[in-house]
Amino acid sequence: MHIHILGICGTFMGGIAALAKAAGHHVTGADEQVYPPMSEQLQALGIELIQGYSPAQLAPAPDLVIIGNALSRGNAAVEHVLDHKLNYVSGPQWLGQHFLRERQVLAVAGTHGKTTSTAMLASILQHCGLEPGYLIGGAALGFEHSAAVGSGPFVIEADEYDTAFFDKRAKFVHYHPDVLVLNNLEYDHADIYPSLAAIQTQFHHLLRTVPANGCVIHNSEDTNLAEVLRMGCWSSRSGFGLHSGDWRVLLDNADGSRLSFLHQGEPCASLSWQHCGRHNALNACAAIAAAAELDIPPAKAAQALQHFAGVRRRLEVIHASDTLTLYDDFAHHPTAIATTLEGLRQRIGADTPLHVALELRSNSMRSGAHRQHLAAALAAADLVALRTPAALDWDIHSALKALTVPVQTFTDTSAMLSWLRQQQRPRQHLVFMSNGGFDNAPRRYAELA
Repeated sequence: MHIHILGICGTFMGGIAALAKAAGHHVTGADEQVYPPMSEQLQALGIELIQGYSPAQLAPAPDLVIIGNALSRGNAAVEHVLDHKLNYVSGPQWLGQHFLRERQVLAVAGTHGKTTSTAMLASILQHCGLEPGYLIGGAALGFEHSAAVGSGPFVIEADEYDTAFFDKRAKFVHYHPDVLVLNNLEYDHADIYPSLAAIQTQFHHLLRTVPANGCVIHNSEDTNLAEVLRMGCWSSRSGFGLHSGDWRVLLDNADGSRLSFLHQGEPCASLSWQHCGRHNALNACAAIAAAAELDIPPAKAAQALQHFAGVRRRLEVIHASDTLTLYDDFAHHPTAIATTLEGLRQRIGADTPLHVALELRSNSMRSGAHRQHLAAALAAADLVALRTPAALDWDIHSALKALTVPVQTFTDTSAMLSWLRQQQRPRQHLVFMSNGGFDNAPRRYAELA
C-alpha cells in the first residue's frame, strides 16, 4: 500500500512513517519545512520527502493519506484530498486501528514528562529483553529512531493535543492502553482547550478506554488527576509520588541523582544516575511502577535506568568547558521550567551563576495563560533573557516584577545572544528553554563561547 503522510516531519508523524515503513508499506510524505533531525531519520529509512503541500504530490492518488494535526482547512493538499474524495485518516486513528489493536499497550500521558517517561519505560523493557515496540515524541538517546515495531509490548507517548482538523478529540483516545500512566495534569494548550475542566474531560474519556483488567498508574499527589479519577475509573489503580502512594521515590541527595524506591512502604530498589530533579525522580518512579505490571522486578527496572541516557533537549548539555556549561531544554510550561531549574540549581550549588534564556513560543505562553506563574517559575535563575513575539497583548514586565534578578526582553534573537554574552560570568551555567527551534539560539551561542 502507498501511504502518503502530510506533516511528516513532526516527531509523532515521523514515528508513524517509520512504523508504516517497517510494516512493509511504500511511504512518502510532505511538510512545510523539511529539516533535520527528522528529515535525516526519514531519508535514512528510504522515505521520499516533499517540501510544501502542492496538490501535485497527490497525483497519482496514494492508497491512503495520513493527515497530521498541524494541517487545517485551506491547506492546498487537504483541500485536494477532500475535493477528490481520497482515502484519508489521522495518524492516531491509523496507529490505533492498524498497529496497536493486537498489542499489549503501555501509554504515558500527562502535561509534563511524557516523552522522558515513555523513553524510560521503553528502555526498561528493552534492557529486560522484552523487545518492545515504541513511539516516543522526541529523540531519545540510545534509540536509533523515535519509533520501532518491536515484537513485544508497545510503549507510546499519549498526547492530549487534538487529533486532526476533522477529529477534535485528544490523540490518546485512539490508543486503548492496557497500562496507562498519568504523570500529572495542568492547564495547557490554550489554543485548543478553554479551561482545565475541558482537558480533564479528555482524560476522563481516556480512562474510559482502559479495560477492567488493565491498570491506571497515577500521580497520587496531583489534585487535578484526583478529580479526573473521581469522574470514573473502571480499572485497577496504583498511585505513585514523593510522599504518598503505593510507589514512592525518595531523593537521597539534594539534586535527585541518587534515589530510593518503596513499594507498599517496603524498600524495593535504588538508583544512581546522571539525571537530576524531582520531576525526573517521579518519571522514574512511574516507569518502574508501569514495568512492574509486566512482572519486571523494581530492582531490575532501576538497574536499567542507571544506563538511561536521556532525551535530546531535556536539559541536554551542548557545550561544556571550565567557564561555561550550556544546555538546550524543551521546558515551556511554568511547572516544567521551575522543576528543571530547581533540579539544576541543587546540582550546581547556590553560588554558581545560573542564567536562563526563555522563548515565549507555545500558544499558551504567547496568550499569557501562564503569566501569573512565570516569575515563580524562574526564581532559581540569577539572570533571565526572554525572547518574545513582536506584539503581546499582556504586560510581560508586570508579570515579571516579582523577580529581583536582571531581566531583559528581546524580540530579536541576535540582540538577545549579544546581551547574554555581555553578561557571562565565570563557571556560568546557561539554559536555553523553548518548545520550538529558538532560531537555533543555543548552538549559535555555543559558537560564540
